Amino acid sequence: MRAVALGGGHGLHATLTALRRITKDVTAVVTVADDGGSSGRLRRELGLLPPGDLRQALAALSAAEDGGTLWAEVFQHRFGGSGALTGHTVGNLLLAGLFEVLGDPVAGLDEASRLLGISGRVLPMSAEPLDIEGEVTGLEPDGTASRIRGQVAVASTPGQVRRITLHATGRPGSRPVACPEAVEAVLSADVVFLGPGSWFTSVLPHLLVPELHDALVRTSATKVVILNLEPQPGETAGFSPERHLDVLFEHAPRLRVDAVIADRDSVPTPASLRRAAAALGGRAHLASVAAPGVGGRHDPDALAGCVRDALGLTECEREGQ
Repeated sequence: MRAVALGGGHGLHATLTALRRITKDVTAVVTVADDGGSSGRLRRELGLLPPGDLRQALAALSAAEDGGTLWAEVFQHRFGGSGALTGHTVGNLLLAGLFEVLGDPVAGLDEASRLLGISGRVLPMSAEPLDIEGEVTGLEPDGTASRIRGQVAVASTPGQVRRITLHATGRPGSRPVACPEAVEAVLSADVVFLGPGSWFTSVLPHLLVPELHDALVRTSATKVVILNLEPQPGETAGFSPERHLDVLFEHAPRLRVDAVIADRDSVPTPASLRRAAAALGGRAHLASVAAPGVGGRHDPDALAGCVRDALGLTECEREGQ
């Protein structure tokens, strides 16, 4: 089964970790708009793709959390101290070096995959860094909408994000250009996943890259949306599970999905979610997929089981349904 997962950060890591339990043919298509932390520093200083989310995807596919290779462990090592390397990870620096030496982020990521012994593939959604702009309400006393720029600013705003736009760095109003390999991966996939993750800064940006959006609409792959376990302050504060789907439709009205996966305990009104999923052409699948005792994290085994059920690969536990 050829699986493609789109997203970024911890949400994409959760999907990839679950998919590793189902198939070895996994491709991650990763957002490239991060402007904070180590990634933001390398992006500003070197003009390269922010490597952090790409590194996280490589780590998820390397099975580092299952006692993988020494390289997989070193790749995730973050420097401490108080010098110039403070906060940087080895993987971020290695990817930056590969991008500069090879002059091609896709070739650099493929080389990193070989180093880590990964059977899948990690691709950027665009070969150039992108900027996110958000339309936010609740920041002005008169209630007018404000525009804020940058992934960190959008993700941490005390206001309510309404919409986002995406453009190439330094070229406001420009159309972002998709990575051709990412477009081809979506078109040739058997199943494509969106979410979980920061909805406005990790999930929705893929729908705002025109070629990638068109590929998601045209692909014959089964399309699955995995919802977050809880709303995120700033980005989706106060959102119901079905509101996440409404926002998805608002940014990509032509997109249709086949399945929506959600944690049973995170859905106050299952009937509302089922209606929202049906409006997008899909069916809601509710199961216990949260990691016990770990707030806001999916359990990879449980999520893999629910994915199998949603795809009709096996019989899933149906307690409480």
